[in-house]
Amino acid sequence: MRLCLALCLAAFATNTQAQTMPCAPRAQVLDMLAQAEQTRRALGHAGQAVMETFASDTGAWTITISLPDGRMCLLANGQDFTARHEVFPAAGRAI
Repeated sequence: MRLCLALCLAAFATNTQAQTMPCAPRAQVLDMLAQAEQTRRALGHAGQAVMETFASDTGAWTITISLPDGRMCLLANGQDFTARHEVFPAAGRAI
């Protein structure tokens, strides 16, 4: 199942922006992601919204934002997801 692509940053998602993103009730989007065999790999809070990253073992990924009104919106999706646990160097140090 092909997922929609919407370019937007979760931290700046407002109700106006959310109306232009593909959104549906959270349960419906979670069902769609489950059918695509994507599971939650990361989450974070952006104000009252929750940003989540889902991915499958085959590398397909989706970034969503859940809004306080119960909608879940698709922000971006793609292929070649790789989980990385990197520690970045302190400020002022070369990479």
